[in-house]
Amino acid sequence: METKTLHRKYLMPTLVQLYSARNRCSLVTALGHVVASGYHGVEGYQDILTNPKKLRAELENSQLMMPQSHFSLGMIEEEFDRVVDICATVGIHTVIVPWLAEGDRPMTAQGWRKLAMRLGILETKLRRNGLRLAWHNHDFELKPIAVGTTPMDILLRFAPGMDWEVDIGWILRVGDNPIRWLNAYAGRIISVHIKDVQPSSMENIEGGWADLGHGDTDWTPIFQALARMPRLATYVAEHDEPNDFQRFVGRWKVAHDRLSAICRV
Repeated sequence: METKTLHRKYLMPTLVQLYSARNRCSLVTALGHVVASGYHGVEGYQDILTNPKKLRAELENSQLMMPQSHFSLGMIEEEFDRVVDICATVGIHTVIVPWLAEGDRPMTAQGWRKLAMRLGILETKLRRNGLRLAWHNHDFELKPIAVGTTPMDILLRFAPGMDWEVDIGWILRVGDNPIRWLNAYAGRIISVHIKDVQPSSMENIEGGWADLGHGDTDWTPIFQALARMPRLATYVAEHDEPNDFQRFVGRWKVAHDRLSAICRV
């Protein structure tokens, strides 16, 4: 049993969030770099989902999967049937809410509870259609909004069926401890965005982000914690503003494979 567990963890699918390529190359070129670097698939985002049949064909031609994608909250609520159709066409099974514009963010704990209840309704509807719902964090959900609680805590408490795609880069960016969050919500985490912050000695280029293994972070204890996550299904490579997409996906995969090999449990 232990050997099988080790094998499963080591072979956990690696995806590339295609948002990372938006300013650097075409979708077809990006998929080529993803294949060449040895990933299992990609994670989508809303702007590339306008022609799902064409997207499915491009994925099949590249022999890549897209098991999950980001959709705006507005699209899920207002175009629910279209979201379901896109997922069925492309092969997506996890719908992820990635972002709230500043003007749409609740200002109080009560406001976040109301948002969580909306998400709970959507989660039920998606589950009835064979889909899962997850939330993807940035920094604003991690900042305390009341004594002892954050928007992220509220969302997970009041939308108990919703999963979480943890963005470790944003946890690092706010100066928090990723392992604390991973341990606290281990049973809710189904995917993880892995990106690093730049070394403090560098200038603030590429938005302050760094390729995995080329930033300030000691990733060994984080990968050890990730290896213990009971529901974690995908590792996602992301870099918000890479100057070179090919460099980013290549270096990320090398670092990921090395860390996974030494941090298996």
